[in-house]
Amino acid sequence: MIDIVLFQPEIPPNTGNIIRLCANTGSRLHLIEPLGFQMDDRQLRRAGLDYRAFTDIRKYRNWAEWENAHPSKRAVAFTTRASRFYDQFQFAPGDALVFGPETRGLPEDVLAGFDPELRLRLPMVTQDRSLNLANTVAIAVYEAWRQAGFKGGV
Repeated sequence: MIDIVLFQPEIPPNTGNIIRLCANTGSRLHLIEPLGFQMDDRQLRRAGLDYRAFTDIRKYRNWAEWENAHPSKRAVAFTTRASRFYDQFQFAPGDALVFGPETRGLPEDVLAGFDPELRLRLPMVTQDRSLNLANTVAIAVYEAWRQAGFKGGV
């Protein structure tokens, strides 16, 4: 199972789309507060449709609470400040893929806790700043799942 960790997500439709992605890939979703929305937000519900019922969603008050709850889990950070591309990495079942908030990415103090080889990026043309969060998560999850042979998929 792939764990998706959203650190302080801000935009409800992105999280709604990621909830739907989790339901369709068997991934678990971890949300690090504060969130930029309420879990009953109309836009989140609309994007996530009825998939929330099929998704294991866990919330944490802060990054330290998540780390304490998962001391042996390998966490992989996705950031535009990494030099290694995601396709150059060997994912393993049970990895936690960590993504920062839409407007600012993972903060430096959180990112500093990741070894450089556990910081990944998606390639983009140079004049762009970033991809949409839900799209980035989907690309990363499907690469990790592909490497696992799409275990559990039909």
